[in-house]
Amino acid sequence: MLTPRVPEDSLLPFCGLGGPCPEVIPIIIPKSVNYGSAEFSLRSLGVCKNSRNTTARSAALVACLALVVAIAIFPSAPATRADGNARPSNGVASPATPKKVIIDTDPGTDDALAILLALNSPELDVRALTVVPGNVTAQQGLENALKLASLTNRCDIPVAGGAQHPLFQKLITAELWHGANGLANVELPPSKCKADPRFGPDLIIQMIHESPHEITLVPVGPLTNIALALLKDPSIVPLVKEVVIMGGSISGGNVNAAAEANIYNDPEAAQIVFHAGWRLTMVGLDVGDKTLYDQAHLDQLSKTHGPENDFAVKVLTFLLGQEAKYGAGGGSPMYDPLAVGTAIDPSIVSTQPMHVDVESRGEFTRGETVANRRNAVERNVLHGDHYIIEGIDRVDPNVQVCTGVNAEKFLQLLNSRLAGK
Repeated sequence: MLTPRVPEDSLLPFCGLGGPCPEVIPIIIPKSVNYGSAEFSLRSLGVCKNSRNTTARSAALVACLALVVAIAIFPSAPATRADGNARPSNGVASPATPKKVIIDTDPGTDDALAILLALNSPELDVRALTVVPGNVTAQQGLENALKLASLTNRCDIPVAGGAQHPLFQKLITAELWHGANGLANVELPPSKCKADPRFGPDLIIQMIHESPHEITLVPVGPLTNIALALLKDPSIVPLVKEVVIMGGSISGGNVNAAAEANIYNDPEAAQIVFHAGWRLTMVGLDVGDKTLYDQAHLDQLSKTHGPENDFAVKVLTFLLGQEAKYGAGGGSPMYDPLAVGTAIDPSIVSTQPMHVDVESRGEFTRGETVANRRNAVERNVLHGDHYIIEGIDRVDPNVQVCTGVNAEKFLQLLNSRLAGK
Protein backbone atom coordinates (compact mmCIF):
# COMPACT_ATOMS: atom_id res chain seq x y z
CA MET A 1 0.00 0.00 0.00
CA LEU A 2 1.21 3.51 -0.78
CA THR A 3 2.07 5.32 2.46
CA PRO A 4 2.98 8.99 1.93
CA ARG A 5 5.38 10.48 4.44
CA VAL A 6 3.36 13.62 5.01
CA PRO A 7 3.09 15.66 8.23
CA GLU A 8 -0.10 15.01 10.18
CA ASP A 9 -1.52 18.44 9.47
CA SER A 10 -1.29 18.03 5.70
CA LEU A 11 -4.59 17.95 3.82
CA LEU A 12 -3.04 17.07 0.50
CA PRO A 13 -3.90 13.36 0.26
CA PHE A 14 -7.59 13.99 0.86
CA CYS A 15 -8.59 16.93 -1.30
CA GLY A 16 -9.98 15.75 -4.62
CA LEU A 17 -10.47 12.21 -3.34
CA GLY A 18 -13.74 12.75 -1.50
CA GLY A 19 -12.30 14.47 1.57
CA PRO A 20 -12.25 18.10 2.72
CA CYS A 21 -10.85 20.70 0.33
CA PRO A 22 -9.80 23.93 2.07
CA GLU A 23 -9.94 27.15 0.13
CA VAL A 24 -6.17 27.65 0.46
CA ILE A 25 -3.94 24.60 0.57
CA PRO A 26 -0.74 24.65 2.62
CA ILE A 27 2.20 23.54 0.49
CA ILE A 28 4.01 20.75 2.35
CA ILE A 29 6.78 18.90 0.53
CA PRO A 30 7.55 15.31 1.50
CA LYS A 31 10.85 13.92 0.30
CA SER A 32 9.71 10.42 -0.57
CA VAL A 33 6.89 7.90 -0.53
CA ASN A 34 6.84 4.26 0.44
CA TYR A 35 5.31 1.68 -1.89
CA GLY A 36 5.37 -1.73 -0.27
CA SER A 37 8.88 -2.26 1.00
CA ALA A 38 10.46 0.14 -1.46
CA GLU A 39 11.06 3.86 -1.06
CA PHE A 40 11.01 6.22 -4.03
CA SER A 41 12.21 9.78 -4.27
CA LEU A 42 9.60 12.07 -5.80
CA ARG A 43 12.38 13.59 -7.90
CA SER A 44 12.71 10.28 -9.72
CA LEU A 45 9.36 10.89 -11.43
CA GLY A 46 10.36 12.19 -14.85
CA VAL A 47 7.32 14.37 -15.34
CA CYS A 48 8.08 16.31 -12.18
CA LYS A 49 11.39 17.78 -13.22
CA ASN A 50 12.38 20.77 -15.34
CA SER A 51 11.00 23.46 -13.01
CA ARG A 52 13.86 25.91 -12.69
CA ASN A 53 12.99 27.78 -9.51
CA THR A 54 12.21 26.40 -6.08
CA THR A 55 8.60 27.54 -6.03
CA ALA A 56 7.75 25.84 -9.30
CA ARG A 57 9.60 22.69 -8.27
CA SER A 58 7.75 22.59 -4.96
CA ALA A 59 4.36 22.93 -6.59
CA ALA A 60 5.17 20.23 -9.12
CA LEU A 61 6.47 17.84 -6.45
CA VAL A 62 3.42 18.32 -4.26
CA ALA A 63 1.21 17.65 -7.25
CA CYS A 64 3.19 14.49 -7.93
CA LEU A 65 2.50 13.19 -4.43
CA ALA A 66 -1.20 13.87 -4.66
CA LEU A 67 -1.39 12.15 -8.02
CA VAL A 68 0.44 9.07 -6.79
CA VAL A 69 -1.95 8.86 -3.84
CA ALA A 70 -4.88 9.34 -6.20
CA ILE A 71 -3.72 6.53 -8.43
CA ALA A 72 -3.35 4.23 -5.43
CA ILE A 73 -6.87 5.05 -4.24
CA PHE A 74 -8.70 5.03 -7.56
CA PRO A 75 -9.02 1.41 -8.69
CA SER A 76 -8.21 0.65 -12.29
CA ALA A 77 -11.26 -0.35 -14.28
CA PRO A 78 -11.16 -3.48 -16.42
CA ALA A 79 -9.46 -2.95 -19.76
CA THR A 80 -12.53 -3.84 -21.77
CA ARG A 81 -14.82 -1.98 -24.11
CA ALA A 82 -18.39 -1.32 -23.00
CA ASP A 83 -20.85 -3.76 -24.50
CA GLY A 84 -23.40 -2.59 -26.99
CA ASN A 85 -21.34 0.09 -28.72
CA ALA A 86 -20.68 -1.14 -32.25
CA ARG A 87 -18.79 1.01 -34.73
CA PRO A 88 -20.96 2.03 -37.67
CA SER A 89 -19.87 1.75 -41.27
CA ASN A 90 -17.77 4.64 -42.51
CA GLY A 91 -20.08 7.06 -44.28
CA VAL A 92 -17.53 9.86 -44.69
CA ALA A 93 -14.65 9.88 -47.12
CA SER A 94 -11.63 10.20 -44.85
CA PRO A 95 -8.04 11.13 -45.58
CA ALA A 96 -5.62 8.26 -46.04
CA THR A 97 -4.22 8.76 -42.55
CA PRO A 98 -6.58 10.71 -40.29
CA LYS A 99 -5.03 11.90 -37.06
CA LYS A 100 -5.94 9.75 -34.04
CA VAL A 101 -7.12 11.97 -31.19
CA ILE A 102 -8.39 11.58 -27.65
CA ILE A 103 -10.48 14.52 -26.49
CA ASP A 104 -10.43 15.16 -22.74
CA THR A 105 -13.41 17.38 -22.03
CA ASP A 106 -15.65 19.03 -19.43
CA PRO A 107 -18.75 19.52 -21.60
CA GLY A 108 -19.62 22.54 -21.63
CA THR A 109 -21.14 24.55 -24.47
CA ASP A 110 -17.95 25.23 -26.38
CA ASP A 111 -16.79 21.70 -25.54
CA ALA A 112 -19.92 20.42 -27.26
CA LEU A 113 -19.15 22.49 -30.35
CA ALA A 114 -15.55 21.24 -30.28
CA ILE A 115 -16.73 17.62 -30.14
CA LEU A 116 -19.16 18.16 -33.02
CA LEU A 117 -16.36 19.76 -35.04
CA ALA A 118 -14.04 16.83 -34.35
CA LEU A 119 -16.61 14.17 -35.17
CA ASN A 120 -17.48 15.87 -38.47
CA SER A 121 -13.89 16.34 -39.61
CA PRO A 122 -12.41 13.54 -41.75
CA GLU A 123 -8.93 14.73 -40.81
CA LEU A 124 -9.51 13.36 -37.29
CA ASP A 125 -10.13 9.87 -36.00
CA VAL A 126 -11.62 10.41 -32.53
CA ARG A 127 -10.57 7.39 -30.49
CA ALA A 128 -12.16 8.35 -27.16
CA LEU A 129 -13.83 11.04 -25.10
CA THR A 130 -12.65 11.22 -21.50
CA VAL A 131 -14.50 13.44 -19.06
CA VAL A 132 -13.01 15.74 -16.44
CA PRO A 133 -14.90 18.03 -14.02
CA GLY A 134 -14.73 21.73 -14.82
CA ASN A 135 -17.55 23.58 -16.53
CA VAL A 136 -19.89 21.06 -14.88
CA THR A 137 -19.53 18.27 -12.34
CA ALA A 138 -18.00 14.98 -13.39
CA GLN A 139 -21.39 13.24 -13.37
CA GLN A 140 -23.07 15.94 -15.48
CA GLY A 141 -20.11 16.01 -17.84
CA LEU A 142 -20.28 12.27 -18.44
CA GLU A 143 -24.01 12.50 -19.15
CA ASN A 144 -23.42 15.35 -21.59
CA ALA A 145 -20.62 13.54 -23.38
CA LEU A 146 -22.78 10.44 -23.82
CA LYS A 147 -25.63 12.54 -25.20
CA LEU A 148 -23.29 14.18 -27.69
CA ALA A 149 -21.97 10.80 -28.82
CA SER A 150 -25.57 9.67 -29.25
CA LEU A 151 -26.55 12.82 -31.14
CA THR A 152 -23.79 12.16 -33.65
CA ASN A 153 -24.54 8.42 -33.87
CA ARG A 154 -21.06 7.60 -32.60
CA CYS A 155 -21.71 5.10 -29.85
CA ASP A 156 -18.64 3.26 -31.14
CA ILE A 157 -16.43 5.86 -29.45
CA PRO A 158 -15.51 5.02 -25.84
CA VAL A 159 -16.80 7.68 -23.43
CA ALA A 160 -15.19 7.33 -20.01
CA GLY A 161 -15.41 9.21 -16.77
CA GLY A 162 -12.24 10.24 -14.97
CA ALA A 163 -11.26 12.35 -11.97
CA GLN A 164 -14.05 13.61 -9.75
CA HIS A 165 -12.32 16.71 -8.35
CA PRO A 166 -9.31 18.95 -8.94
CA LEU A 167 -6.21 17.91 -7.03
CA PHE A 168 -5.78 20.62 -4.40
CA GLN A 169 -8.94 22.72 -4.36
CA LYS A 170 -12.69 22.59 -4.57
CA LEU A 171 -14.25 22.31 -7.99
CA ILE A 172 -15.50 25.55 -9.55
CA THR A 173 -18.31 24.92 -12.03
CA ALA A 174 -19.48 27.44 -14.63
CA GLU A 175 -23.23 27.09 -15.11
CA LEU A 176 -23.38 30.88 -15.38
CA TRP A 177 -21.61 30.63 -18.74
CA HIS A 178 -22.84 27.23 -19.90
CA GLY A 179 -26.39 26.88 -18.59
CA ALA A 180 -27.77 24.74 -15.78
CA ASN A 181 -27.01 21.49 -17.62
CA GLY A 182 -23.81 22.71 -19.25
CA LEU A 183 -25.37 22.52 -22.72
CA ALA A 184 -27.04 25.93 -22.92
CA ASN A 185 -30.15 24.49 -21.21
CA VAL A 186 -30.86 22.50 -24.38
CA GLU A 187 -32.31 19.12 -23.44
CA LEU A 188 -30.97 16.44 -25.73
CA PRO A 189 -32.71 13.05 -25.87
CA PRO A 190 -31.47 10.37 -23.46
CA SER A 191 -28.28 8.80 -24.74
CA LYS A 192 -28.31 5.52 -26.63
CA CYS A 193 -24.62 5.14 -25.81
CA LYS A 194 -23.16 3.44 -22.76
CA ALA A 195 -20.31 4.74 -20.62
CA ASP A 196 -17.07 2.84 -20.97
CA PRO A 197 -16.26 1.18 -17.63
CA ARG A 198 -12.58 2.14 -17.71
CA PHE A 199 -11.20 5.00 -15.63
CA GLY A 200 -10.44 7.86 -18.03
CA PRO A 201 -6.68 8.13 -17.32
CA ASP A 202 -6.36 4.34 -17.65
CA LEU A 203 -8.10 4.49 -21.01
CA ILE A 204 -5.72 7.22 -22.16
CA ILE A 205 -2.70 5.15 -21.11
CA GLN A 206 -4.01 2.02 -22.79
CA MET A 207 -4.77 3.72 -26.09
CA ILE A 208 -1.37 5.43 -26.22
CA HIS A 209 0.38 2.08 -25.78
CA GLU A 210 -1.87 0.48 -28.39
CA SER A 211 -1.00 3.21 -30.93
CA PRO A 212 2.50 4.46 -30.07
CA HIS A 213 3.53 7.75 -31.69
CA GLU A 214 0.06 8.11 -33.25
CA ILE A 215 -2.20 9.63 -30.57
CA THR A 216 -2.77 13.37 -30.29
CA LEU A 217 -4.26 14.41 -26.95
CA VAL A 218 -6.68 17.33 -27.14
CA PRO A 219 -7.58 18.37 -23.58
CA VAL A 220 -10.15 21.18 -23.59
CA GLY A 221 -10.85 21.26 -19.85
CA PRO A 222 -8.80 21.24 -16.65
CA LEU A 223 -5.77 18.95 -16.96
CA THR A 224 -6.50 16.61 -14.05
CA ASN A 225 -7.02 13.45 -16.13
CA ILE A 226 -3.91 14.04 -18.22
CA ALA A 227 -1.79 14.59 -15.11
CA LEU A 228 -3.17 11.42 -13.52
CA ALA A 229 -2.25 9.44 -16.63
CA LEU A 230 1.26 10.93 -16.60
CA LEU A 231 1.93 10.04 -13.00
CA LYS A 232 0.58 6.54 -13.28
CA ASP A 233 2.63 5.82 -16.41
CA PRO A 234 5.35 8.35 -17.31
CA SER A 235 6.41 6.10 -20.18
CA ILE A 236 3.54 7.49 -22.28
CA VAL A 237 5.38 10.79 -22.78
CA PRO A 238 7.58 9.76 -25.74
CA LEU A 239 4.74 7.67 -27.17
CA VAL A 240 2.33 10.61 -27.60
CA LYS A 241 2.46 12.30 -30.99
CA GLU A 242 1.49 15.72 -29.62
CA VAL A 243 -0.70 17.50 -27.09
CA VAL A 244 -2.94 20.41 -28.10
CA ILE A 245 -4.58 22.04 -25.10
CA MET A 246 -7.15 24.75 -24.73
CA GLY A 247 -5.99 26.73 -21.75
CA GLY A 248 -3.75 29.43 -20.44
CA SER A 249 -2.88 32.93 -21.54
CA ILE A 250 0.18 35.13 -21.80
CA SER A 251 -1.85 38.34 -21.73
CA GLY A 252 -4.17 38.12 -18.72
CA GLY A 253 -7.01 35.88 -17.61
CA ASN A 254 -10.75 35.45 -17.87
CA VAL A 255 -11.37 34.14 -14.35
CA ASN A 256 -9.53 37.11 -12.91
CA ALA A 257 -6.73 39.42 -14.01
CA ALA A 258 -4.19 36.59 -14.31
CA ALA A 259 -5.69 33.13 -14.83
CA GLU A 260 -7.59 31.32 -17.58
CA ALA A 261 -10.41 29.06 -16.37
CA ASN A 262 -9.10 25.61 -17.34
CA ILE A 263 -5.69 26.20 -15.75
CA TYR A 264 -7.23 27.96 -12.73
CA ASN A 265 -9.38 24.92 -11.99
CA ASP A 266 -6.29 22.71 -11.46
CA PRO A 267 -2.97 24.60 -11.55
CA GLU A 268 -0.92 21.75 -10.09
CA ALA A 269 -2.12 19.33 -12.75
CA ALA A 270 -1.33 21.92 -15.43
CA GLN A 271 2.23 22.36 -14.16
CA ILE A 272 2.82 18.62 -14.44
CA VAL A 273 1.38 18.45 -17.96
CA PHE A 274 3.34 21.49 -19.14
CA HIS A 275 6.62 20.00 -17.88
CA ALA A 276 6.16 16.40 -19.01
CA GLY A 277 8.61 16.81 -21.87
CA TRP A 278 6.32 16.12 -24.80
CA ARG A 279 5.35 18.29 -27.75
CA LEU A 280 2.67 20.64 -26.41
CA THR A 281 0.77 23.47 -28.08
CA MET A 282 -1.10 25.95 -25.89
CA VAL A 283 -4.21 27.34 -27.57
CA GLY A 284 -5.03 30.03 -25.04
CA LEU A 285 -7.04 33.20 -24.62
CA ASP A 286 -4.54 35.11 -26.73
CA VAL A 287 -5.93 33.49 -29.88
CA GLY A 288 -9.30 32.27 -28.59
CA ASP A 289 -10.43 35.82 -27.89
CA LYS A 290 -9.91 36.63 -31.58
CA THR A 291 -12.21 33.87 -32.84
CA LEU A 292 -15.47 35.73 -32.27
CA TYR A 293 -18.50 33.87 -33.55
CA ASP A 294 -21.04 36.63 -34.28
CA GLN A 295 -24.59 36.97 -35.53
CA ALA A 296 -23.51 36.86 -39.17
CA HIS A 297 -21.90 33.47 -38.64
CA LEU A 298 -24.99 32.26 -36.80
CA ASP A 299 -27.28 33.45 -39.59
CA GLN A 300 -25.11 31.52 -42.05
CA LEU A 301 -25.35 28.30 -40.05
CA SER A 302 -29.09 28.75 -39.43
CA LYS A 303 -29.81 28.39 -43.15
CA THR A 304 -29.08 24.68 -42.97
CA HIS A 305 -30.69 22.05 -40.77
CA GLY A 306 -30.05 18.69 -39.19
CA PRO A 307 -29.95 17.32 -35.62
CA GLU A 308 -26.39 18.43 -34.93
CA ASN A 309 -26.73 21.67 -36.88
CA ASP A 310 -29.91 22.67 -35.05
CA PHE A 311 -28.40 21.82 -31.66
CA ALA A 312 -25.32 23.90 -32.48
CA VAL A 313 -27.52 26.85 -33.49
CA LYS A 314 -29.28 26.72 -30.11
CA VAL A 315 -25.98 26.56 -28.25
CA LEU A 316 -24.49 29.42 -30.25
CA THR A 317 -27.63 31.51 -29.77
CA PHE A 318 -27.24 31.01 -26.02
CA LEU A 319 -23.56 31.95 -26.13
CA LEU A 320 -24.24 35.12 -28.09
CA GLY A 321 -26.86 36.03 -25.51
CA GLN A 322 -24.37 35.50 -22.69
CA GLU A 323 -21.78 37.56 -24.51
CA ALA A 324 -24.27 40.40 -25.02
CA LYS A 325 -25.18 40.27 -21.33
CA TYR A 326 -21.75 39.89 -19.74
CA GLY A 327 -19.17 40.66 -22.41
CA ALA A 328 -18.40 43.25 -25.03
CA GLY A 329 -21.12 41.95 -27.35
CA GLY A 330 -18.89 41.54 -30.40
CA GLY A 331 -19.25 37.78 -30.58
CA SER A 332 -18.59 34.64 -28.57
CA PRO A 333 -15.01 33.31 -28.44
CA MET A 334 -14.71 29.76 -29.75
CA TYR A 335 -12.10 28.59 -27.25
CA ASP A 336 -12.46 24.80 -27.29
CA PRO A 337 -13.39 24.49 -30.97
CA LEU A 338 -10.19 26.38 -31.84
CA ALA A 339 -8.08 23.74 -30.10
CA VAL A 340 -9.77 21.08 -32.24
CA GLY A 341 -9.35 23.32 -35.28
CA THR A 342 -5.63 23.55 -34.54
CA ALA A 343 -5.42 19.75 -34.43
CA ILE A 344 -7.24 19.62 -37.80
CA ASP A 345 -5.18 22.34 -39.49
CA PRO A 346 -2.15 23.70 -37.59
CA SER A 347 -1.74 26.45 -40.21
CA ILE A 348 -4.76 28.21 -38.65
CA VAL A 349 -2.48 29.44 -35.85
CA SER A 350 1.03 30.80 -35.52
CA THR A 351 3.13 29.81 -32.53
CA GLN A 352 6.21 30.86 -30.60
CA PRO A 353 8.30 28.52 -28.41
CA MET A 354 8.37 29.68 -24.79
CA HIS A 355 9.23 28.34 -21.37
CA VAL A 356 5.94 28.30 -19.46
CA ASP A 357 5.36 27.65 -15.76
CA VAL A 358 2.06 27.58 -13.93
CA GLU A 359 1.78 29.75 -10.82
CA SER A 360 0.32 27.79 -7.90
CA ARG A 361 1.01 29.97 -4.86
CA GLY A 362 0.26 33.55 -5.74
CA GLU A 363 -2.55 35.27 -3.85
CA PHE A 364 -3.61 37.08 -7.00
CA THR A 365 -1.96 34.95 -9.67
CA ARG A 366 -2.74 31.30 -8.84
CA GLY A 367 -3.37 29.55 -12.15
CA GLU A 368 -1.46 32.04 -14.29
CA THR A 369 0.59 30.60 -17.13
CA VAL A 370 3.85 32.50 -16.78
CA ALA A 371 5.56 32.61 -20.16
CA ASN A 372 9.22 33.47 -20.66
CA ARG A 373 9.20 35.01 -24.12
CA ARG A 374 12.99 35.42 -24.14
CA ASN A 375 13.66 31.91 -22.80
CA ALA A 376 16.35 33.37 -20.58
CA VAL A 377 16.80 34.43 -16.95
CA GLU A 378 19.40 36.53 -15.20
CA ARG A 379 21.90 34.66 -13.01
CA ASN A 380 22.09 36.32 -9.60
CA VAL A 381 25.06 35.44 -7.37
CA LEU A 382 25.26 36.40 -3.71
CA HIS A 383 28.21 38.64 -2.80
CA GLY A 384 28.24 39.60 0.85
CA ASP A 385 24.96 41.29 1.69
CA HIS A 386 23.54 41.52 -1.83
CA TYR A 387 23.24 39.76 -5.17
CA ILE A 388 25.06 40.70 -8.36
CA ILE A 389 23.84 39.83 -11.85
CA GLU A 390 26.68 37.84 -13.38
CA GLY A 391 25.19 36.52 -16.56
CA ILE A 392 22.24 35.21 -18.50
CA ASP A 393 21.09 31.57 -18.38
CA ARG A 394 19.03 29.99 -21.11
CA VAL A 395 15.88 28.05 -20.24
CA ASP A 396 14.49 25.51 -22.64
CA PRO A 397 11.07 26.24 -24.15
CA ASN A 398 8.53 23.58 -23.23
CA VAL A 399 5.42 24.93 -24.98
CA GLN A 400 4.50 26.18 -28.42
CA VAL A 401 2.33 29.16 -27.47
CA CYS A 402 -0.26 30.24 -30.02
CA THR A 403 0.19 33.95 -30.62
CA GLY A 404 -1.75 34.48 -33.86
CA VAL A 405 -4.80 33.01 -35.59
CA ASN A 406 -6.58 33.25 -38.92
CA ALA A 407 -9.90 33.71 -37.18
CA GLU A 408 -12.20 33.88 -40.21
CA LYS A 409 -10.61 30.82 -41.80
CA PHE A 410 -11.26 28.89 -38.62
CA LEU A 411 -14.84 30.15 -38.17
CA GLN A 412 -15.69 29.18 -41.73
CA LEU A 413 -14.18 25.74 -41.10
CA LEU A 414 -16.39 25.38 -38.02
CA ASN A 415 -19.55 26.42 -39.89
CA SER A 416 -18.79 24.26 -42.90
CA ARG A 417 -18.34 21.14 -40.77
CA LEU A 418 -21.59 21.71 -38.85
CA ALA A 419 -23.75 22.85 -41.77
CA GLY A 420 -26.58 20.46 -42.57
CA LYS A 421 -25.43 17.78 -40.16
